[in-house]
Amino acid sequence: MEPELGKLLTLLDKISGARRILEIGALGGYSAICLARGLADDGKIVSLELQQQYADLALTNMRRAGLADRVEYRIGPALDRLQELFDEGERFDFFLIDADKDNYPLYLEWALQLANPGAIITADNVLWKDRVLDPENRDKETEAVREFNRRLAADERLEALLLPICDGFAIARVK
Repeated sequence: MEPELGKLLTLLDKISGARRILEIGALGGYSAICLARGLADDGKIVSLELQQQYADLALTNMRRAGLADRVEYRIGPALDRLQELFDEGERFDFFLIDADKDNYPLYLEWALQLANPGAIITADNVLWKDRVLDPENRDKETEAVREFNRRLAADERLEALLLPICDGFAIARVK
């Protein structure tokens, strides 16, 4: 994630007043650091990461930033962790989707299921290196990002927009 998107995440988080954030895709922890900087004092981030090594790296970086107490990592396939969160009755005020692109449409639906009214849903890489603009590109990930973008724009439960910055960034508010 680019620094300007990190600043945008922090700002959106602060504006929203989020207390519970769900991050889908931790990788190195940069986005969680940005989110934690905007998080309400009593807030918490739940971060889903497929691989333990990336969660460990992200936690190391969160510790270096002095924010490790703000995040909980759940390891394994995100779709499994999302079902667990739903079964536990968890609800969230803010979402960041930045994981495997072929599951973006499913992550959007899960976010809607787990969202409090007024929640913010964000997603990175929604232009997918401009692949979504190339009608000849029909690979699975590109088609999934296109479908995510279509659903985001058409879903009556959302107010949404796609910003053509960096690799494309989506912002939506749950009605």
